Order: sequence, then structure tokens, then C-alpha cells
Amino acid sequence: MENSRATFGRDLGRDLHLDLTGPGGLRSSLMTALRAAVRSGRLPPGTRLPSSRSLAADLGIARNTVADAYAELVAEGWLRARQGSGTEVAWGYLPDGVRGRVLPRAVAARRTPGPPSPTAAGPRFDLTPGTPDVSSFPRTAWLAAARRALTAAPNEAFGYGTPAGRPELRAVLADYLARARGVRADPDRIVICAGFMQGLGLLSRALKPRGGAPGRIATESYGLHLHRDVITRAGLGTVPLPVDARGADTGELAGLDHLRAALLTPAHQFPTGVPLHPDRRAAAVNWARASGGYILEDDYDGELRYDRQPVGALQGLDPDHVVYLGTASKSLAPALRLAWMVVPDRLIDRVLEVKATGEWQSGSLDQLTLAEFLASGAYDRHLRGMRLRYRRRRDELVAALAEAAPHVHVSGIAAGLHAVLELPSGTEQSIVQAARWQGLAVHGLREFTDPAFPAAARDALVIAYGRPPDHSFAAVLDALLRALPPGS
Repeated sequence: MENSRATFGRDLGRDLHLDLTGPGGLRSSLMTALRAAVRSGRLPPGTRLPSSRSLAADLGIARNTVADAYAELVAEGWLRARQGSGTEVAWGYLPDGVRGRVLPRAVAARRTPGPPSPTAAGPRFDLTPGTPDVSSFPRTAWLAAARRALTAAPNEAFGYGTPAGRPELRAVLADYLARARGVRADPDRIVICAGFMQGLGLLSRALKPRGGAPGRIATESYGLHLHRDVITRAGLGTVPLPVDARGADTGELAGLDHLRAALLTPAHQFPTGVPLHPDRRAAAVNWARASGGYILEDDYDGELRYDRQPVGALQGLDPDHVVYLGTASKSLAPALRLAWMVVPDRLIDRVLEVKATGEWQSGSLDQLTLAEFLASGAYDRHLRGMRLRYRRRRDELVAALAEAAPHVHVSGIAAGLHAVLELPSGTEQSIVQAARWQGLAVHGLREFTDPAFPAAARDALVIAYGRPPDHSFAAVLDALLRALPPGS
């Protein structure tokens, strides 16, 4: 008998490959195939099987044959029959190799959870920067936008797409960025990326000099090592720019050799939290104009300022020499894998050429959904709500420190999803360890210091107050205060 591919019940819409070539009759072959599927883990414990009628129809055999096989496997303990719930793989049998294997969430949820071990549980609260409060993702509004976008989507939107991204999203982004961030953009100069990191990688490869000539990108002395790694993997070097209370010292750009670009966070320096001073914004643009280089503007949370109207994007000063990079990872959720670049005319063709060589593209349907989400005003409404929520958290953090640890102050502007807590010299490492004992995952400022610029290091904690969900924030503050040193 040939192998049979059975539908997992037409009511469930799943496929199950069963090899019925074993010895014996049909019932014996079916039992052998089902045992093998359970033993190998292809059918994990708790998996519901199709009804005997559905499986029999899919296999082209008698229903009684399937019912008898099910009954025998129930008697042997492989399956379990539940009144009104059909037949499922029994929990009493552990498939080969199941120990240490993580079961699918939908299956694991059926088990009675036991207390996790301390090592498996990890920290109670994660305060490391990089992620917003994902529990606040606007599921209902996003689903409504997705339905409208899917209904209106042209047939060609279900194809492979183009390197630049969906024209609907690029057109809406051009309008939104001009209105909200002061960006001067034509839709034809916008490139949709699968996250900021992909955008930075594309730019680094596009900026690499031809013929093996040396090339470097200046990066801020405080920042993410992942960004420096992306640049170096593209074949460029990096050189640190000092960061102080006025942001990156862009006045040093003119003295650096083989510089192709400078990667800056002008609206809200990451992680120190300071904005780029107007004089230094002007110095950066002047350097780019004089040298023919580029400013790569990482506007990762430029829409999230709480003490005043956000400062406009640096790109608005000179669209021909500034590449604007934005992302939905902080405003909505990293899982969307949606970011965008506004690229100068003289660089756009090269960027698209690089992206067409096999780079991942964001899904067209998510792009269309975001376009609808923006055009409908839902994005603006969501941002207003998140600004209120994050500002409240930051205010609660500052107030708690003022009351219980007045010797620890928060530096930087009221913006974004994280705050920097200045610490006494020499205490950062011990306080990070104390926070871990309190169940907190935190990073010290030194973890964000470019190793090539150790003089920039100072003692501080980088606290991602935007990450925990609302219901746990009071407990987070209590644990954080217990980890901080007593005042003198």
C-alpha cells in the first residue's frame, strides 16, 4: 500500500503524514503509524486527533477500522478518549527525546504547571533596554486595520514584493514623517526594512568604498555593540565620538580620516538620554556637506518625548546628506519587523541594489496593515496613549528615588523608554549584582561603552522602565530600591 497523507480532520484543517506500509492489515498498520508518530514527538502529548470519520475518509478506509485502532491505542495508554472532546495523545507517555524539549505553547498550556526551578525561571523583571511594554500592543485596532488592508489589497500584493517595500506604506510614511518628525521625504526615497539592524547593514554595505579602499563610520562612544558589529561585518571600521551632556562631539568629525558616515541618535542619545545640542547638530551637517559623507540618524524613539514638543529630525536640515532611520519596534512591537529609511537621491540606487541581492523583506501584508494603521489615525492615538503611560512610569521612578534614594538621580531628558541612574563611583558592578539578587535583569552603563573609548565610562544603571507591564511596575520599583545603596 502506498503512503497515505491524511487530513487531520476536515474540521481541524491539519495534515498528518501516516505511513501505512507496515506488516499486517490496515488496522495494524494504522496503529503502528500512530505509535511511531507519538514516539517520535510528531504528535506531542495533548494533541487532539481527528474524528474516526474524518481520518477514515482521508485515508480511504473503513471508519470501523480507525475506531478499532483508536480503541486499542487507548487501552494501551497511547491515546486518551474524552467524552465530548474526542481523542488525544495521552500525557502518560513521554515521546523519545521529550525530556528537556520545550513543548508548543498551545500543548504545554494543557498541563498542570509546577513550580519552576530558580535557574529556569530567570529574573522576575527584565529592565534591559530594547523592548517596549509589548502587553500594550493595540491588538484590536491592529486587527481592524489588518482586515481593512486585506480587503483592499491588490492581488499583486500577495507576490514576492520589491526591495523598496509596498508603495502604499511608503506614501503614508512620507506624509506622516513630514507631519510628525519634520522629515523631508519623497516616497521613492523611502526603503522599508525588516528592522533597524537590516537598514544599518544595508547602508554600511552601500557605503563601503570600492576597490578595497579603507572606510570608517563614526559611532557614539556610548551605544550598542550590535551596531558596531553590523558595520564591521560589512567591511567598514568604526571610530568612537565622545559623548557628554551636549550629546556626541560632532566637532571631531572633521579631524577623522577615511570617514564615510557618522551614526548618531540626535533626538535622544542612547543610552545616556541627552539630545544633540543645536551647535553640534549644525556641526554634523556642515561636516557632511564639506566632506560628501552622510549622517545616519537613528530616530529610534524620537516620538516619545514627555517634557516638551519633540525636536524635529536632523534630516530636515539637509535631506541630501542625512539618512533618516525609524522603526516600529519601540512604538508598536519588535515582532512586526518593520523599519524604514529615508535615503538621499545619490545613495538610493546603491541601497536598493544591495537589498536586491537576497536581503529579507518585511511581509507585504504587515506593511499594508501599518499603512492603514497610520492613515486611519490609529497610530497617532496609540502614541498619545503610550506617551501618557511611559511618562507616568518615569515620573513614578523619579518620585520613588527622590523619596527613598535621593542620592541617586536620573540624568537625561524626559523621553523614551529608559532612564539613566547615576551612581557613586566604583559601585556599578556591585549594584548590578544586587539587582540580580532582587530578581531584576539590568545593565550598567559600562556595558554600552565602546571598548575603544574607555575614558567615557562612568557608573550608572540603564533602567528600561517602559518594558514591564503596568500591573508589575510597583513591584519593580520596590525591588530596584532594595538593590540601591543607602545614602551617606
